[in-house]
Amino acid sequence: MLQARVGQSTLADAKVAGREAAYMASQGLNAIKMAFVYGSCDYKVEEMIAGVREELDGAAILGNTSFTGVITQDGYVTSADGFVGVMALSDEEMAVGVAAMERGSDPYATGKAIATQAMKNAGKESAPAFFYMAASPGEEEFYLKGISEVIGRVPFFGGSAADNSISGNWKLYDETSVFADGVIVAFFYTNASVKNLFTGAYHETEDFGVITKVDGNRTLVEIDGIPATEKYAQWRNLDKEAVSGGNLLVSTITSPLGVKDRLGDLVAIRHPMNGNEDGSMAIGSNLAEKTCVIRMEATVDELISSASETLKELLGSIDGNVVALHLVHCGGRRAGIGDRIGEVADQIKEAAGEIPFLVEFTFGEYGYVSDNNNTCGGLMLSYTAFVQA
Repeated sequence: MLQARVGQSTLADAKVAGREAAYMASQGLNAIKMAFVYGSCDYKVEEMIAGVREELDGAAILGNTSFTGVITQDGYVTSADGFVGVMALSDEEMAVGVAAMERGSDPYATGKAIATQAMKNAGKESAPAFFYMAASPGEEEFYLKGISEVIGRVPFFGGSAADNSISGNWKLYDETSVFADGVIVAFFYTNASVKNLFTGAYHETEDFGVITKVDGNRTLVEIDGIPATEKYAQWRNLDKEAVSGGNLLVSTITSPLGVKDRLGDLVAIRHPMNGNEDGSMAIGSNLAEKTCVIRMEATVDELISSASETLKELLGSIDGNVVALHLVHCGGRRAGIGDRIGEVADQIKEAAGEIPFLVEFTFGEYGYVSDNNNTCGGLMLSYTAFVQA
């Protein structure tokens, strides 16, 4: 039977912190198969993982650095010295195949290769019941395409590695490797299931337009034939400075862009990251020409309340015993919430009750809707419940 526990630490010594968090997460569990580990980019990550490995000898370990902290039953966990949160999963009947690969020359090919390796590591030749993915920000969709080419449409969840300053200091890791650019996965073979709720929890506005020009995959050049930053500034009556350079990232936390899926069941948020001199804007996820982009809105109060309201909605949709909650919360949302992050922690704790949970803060979020159409986005919440029938 699937069981889970969570531990955390803010000790200054990375190895000792990893060991303390893993020890807490291991208490009362037998047959620990794997652990999610989310830590500070300020730690020596190799030492942090070494400490976790000492306590969880033989278990698969994977994770990434998280933006500024994590949330557990003990609240918002952070310190100037560093932080780490660990969720251990135990189930004698569960098999987990963990694999980690650096980018290589082609993320699509790497995605295919890591899927094959994860199945091999699990001792399986078939697709998993569901899988977890974490990647470096920038090419998540291509890793996913490669993985899907091998295993087909299988529900997934996860998020992109983050640092504390969007400076590329993030790390991905498993029990034996640490790197900044690449992908990690966990393939789950189990009788348990997952239920995912993937949402931005923003409201649609009446401002929308057709993407008429994209450069590459993530540079939005024109909306309705007008330079993208100019069009966005018109919608919100902003001056040029507010949509220039890195100011655009901050300006759009409470009013990003969104694209609907083909059935309208999901609005995947697209976070503008930088306003370029030519009027284009760098976007945190892929875009396609001749599709519609919608300006979305949410107040800071709504960003805070949606963190727990989404969890309540997820839990209310489940028939079965929820064993654990893996909660991916966008780092950009967390930045917009600022010093009020304690309110988020308190509300999530109340909604979760006695269910073990771990919240990480990411620079990209992944989830799926009811037809298992896996999607990557930004400024989103990807909440996943592990359910034992």
